[in-house]
Amino acid sequence: MGNLNVVPLDSEIKEEDISLKNHNPDKDKDTNMEPPTSPRHRKVDARWLPAEAQRPIIDDAPVFNPSLEEFEDPLSYIEKIRPQAEPFGICRIIPPPTWKPPCRLKEKSIWENIKFPTRIQTVDLLQNREPMKKKPKSRKRKRRRNSRMGSSKRRSGSSPSESTSSPEAEEKFGFNSGSDFTLDEFEKYALHFKDSYFEKKDSGGDIVKWTPSVDDIEGEYWRIIEQPTDEVEVYYGADLENGVLGSGFYKRTEQLSGSEMDQYTVSGWNLNNLPRLPGSVLSFEDCDISGVLVPWLYVGMCFSSFCWHVEDHHLYSLNYHHFGEPKVWYGVPGSNATALEKAMRKHLPDLFGEQPDLLHGLVTQFSPSILKDEGVQAYRVVQNAGEYVLTFPRAYHAGFNCGFNCAEAVNVAPVDWLAHGQNAVELYSKETRKTSLSHDKLLLGAAYEAVKALWELSASEEKGSTTNLRWKSFCGKNGTLTNAIQARLQMEEERIAALGRDSSSLMKMEKDFDSNCERECFSCFYDLHLAASGCKCSPDEYACLKHADDLCSCDEKDDFILLRYTMDELSSLVRALEGESDDLKIWASKVLGIEHSDEDQTKTSSVVSEEKKLKEGSFDLNIDLELDCQEDLKEEEVSTSGGELTSSENLGVSVEPINLGSLNFGKLWCNKHAIFPKKFRSRVKFYNVRDPTKMSNYISEVLDGGLMGPLFKVTLEESSDEIFYNVSAQLCWEMVLQRVKDTSNSLGLPSLPQLENINGLQMFGFLSPSIVQAIEALDPNHQLVEYWNHKNQASSDSKDHFMSSNCSVSLTKGKLFGVDLM
Repeated sequence: MGNLNVVPLDSEIKEEDISLKNHNPDKDKDTNMEPPTSPRHRKVDARWLPAEAQRPIIDDAPVFNPSLEEFEDPLSYIEKIRPQAEPFGICRIIPPPTWKPPCRLKEKSIWENIKFPTRIQTVDLLQNREPMKKKPKSRKRKRRRNSRMGSSKRRSGSSPSESTSSPEAEEKFGFNSGSDFTLDEFEKYALHFKDSYFEKKDSGGDIVKWTPSVDDIEGEYWRIIEQPTDEVEVYYGADLENGVLGSGFYKRTEQLSGSEMDQYTVSGWNLNNLPRLPGSVLSFEDCDISGVLVPWLYVGMCFSSFCWHVEDHHLYSLNYHHFGEPKVWYGVPGSNATALEKAMRKHLPDLFGEQPDLLHGLVTQFSPSILKDEGVQAYRVVQNAGEYVLTFPRAYHAGFNCGFNCAEAVNVAPVDWLAHGQNAVELYSKETRKTSLSHDKLLLGAAYEAVKALWELSASEEKGSTTNLRWKSFCGKNGTLTNAIQARLQMEEERIAALGRDSSSLMKMEKDFDSNCERECFSCFYDLHLAASGCKCSPDEYACLKHADDLCSCDEKDDFILLRYTMDELSSLVRALEGESDDLKIWASKVLGIEHSDEDQTKTSSVVSEEKKLKEGSFDLNIDLELDCQEDLKEEEVSTSGGELTSSENLGVSVEPINLGSLNFGKLWCNKHAIFPKKFRSRVKFYNVRDPTKMSNYISEVLDGGLMGPLFKVTLEESSDEIFYNVSAQLCWEMVLQRVKDTSNSLGLPSLPQLENINGLQMFGFLSPSIVQAIEALDPNHQLVEYWNHKNQASSDSKDHFMSSNCSVSLTKGKLFGVDLM
């Protein structure tokens, strides 16, 4: 292998090369940290050898061109193309021509002033290298721990779509820290490197200006990888967290004025929004895991590489190319993942012998040509600026950049991912590898959301929202979500049976068992959200059910098993997802806080009868199925002070009645403070749950919940997917309030005193005098006794105070729904 002549750039660079001539290393403290032999401090001597090109001859992955209508819903579109695209492991998506999101990184204040860290990649060693223990002294360099390695908030694994390093020990092959660059500086360096590397001269010795094609660069890249003759080192700004340069997409809090930006800030194709779209089970993860739920940026130059890897938890990934020269990708479908690993082990035995988990390191490239010869299906994608690349579960992918560019990537998890994610955590357990997510928490979150959707659809006479209908499509017998819960249930049943423990060892897991800390198996790091084994001797240490017997050597009587749900409960959940009405009621009571009738309580008890036989100290399933709120909540819809009603603070509520509805005379259809007509509808303005910086209309409705009485529903009028249900008007609007607070916090908006509390009855309009009068007129015989008794007992002073202090609608003579207003 030839050696490079190291010459300081300042003495060699041509006058016309503005990119490096004006660079002053003394202004960049990070540059001075690098040795004088680092790429930035030396002349590019390696050159293109076109006669020795090694471009892989493999088929291209499919390319998709969604219509404007198809492009509106990313998850629906992914679901649509999956049958055609997943067999390739990877595909390219070209947005409609009108999709041109402005890139915030091009703002001058960012482009010229904000620096980002880089890594130095030795391209010629990505495949052909000796194990570190055998590394020849002639190639040995001083290697420092990369300050970026292992610093992300991920617990382990790869970055979305592309990644370049891992938190390995110093003796393992990795990438050294490079200079810090601004985007302006990095572009100039990248252009200088590429121009120098692919330099051409005419017969007179003059430099000929030309641009190498993607095929030219690809052939040379794989020549360097497979048959290196020179040392080639490049920089890569990879895995850049949100706090470094930020996202290339504008967020809602950063958007420019004008409605034109709305399509980009709120779109699901904006990678800041994608992971938590309705229908992505990552929406049930509370933490903003960097690189999984928060996008990472990648600033590349010619030959900078992302090596073979799969996503954490075998998630989907979506990569958007913001600007610059193409990226070349290679993908292997998930069905061929094991074959790829086998082929690489066969051809790189020394590297795998030294480091069995080599592929976790994300520092090893491997020729698609060799994979093809070994019978592994491998496909190619050329991604241009403005295009997306989608990778599928457990699809290995790798690639390189053709020049200066910038891309962004994040993970997403449609419901069909659940089966792949379960396989991933079982594999991680076998490999004693830490997880990044609680798979069971996501699985149960999806089940809760599906139960909510099924219940809302069953209680409504309307067609149902797009989101609810989507969740319903995953349920039923043999539904994707139903099967995922069923498979998890069977797994737990088999593991509990294998332990052979007496039922007296089964205990109820506290709801907040893993709320404040990660709970993982002491042996294999398996997540313990659903079940854990413990012993009195070690109260802070737990095992998964597979390693329960390895936790300690104490007598079995001191051991216990914590279960979030019993097997009977999980079986009931499966039946609920299949559409069994009794089980759906049971689980709706948990998810929505719906009270049972006595008949339903009996059915609930039958589901858990076996568990009620457990010894004292074990758990009673009914605890989890009871309404988790104050007693007689419907009588406490509003806060009271000396018997007087109070309203939401400083909201200036003005409720517009839409439909008065009709009365039901059951005891649940009123309380002391209000009557709840069936099919009542009203409109009111409140902070938008998606963008709390603006006020939007909400439609409040009262539905017939059958035995449960009235079911209160609030919908964001401009978005029918934003729906909130509860058996309490107060709790229904508190759910809206909480969503506004959560969105405000996630967007970094200042807290508002108006968001401290809310009055659900007031927001529905049940405290507006004109509406109250109209509703009372529906019951001239005072059949709703509880309401009228309380009203008659109230003093006239209290009534007057109520009317003046709680109602924003002034009392004027007129009619409402044909009722004369006093």
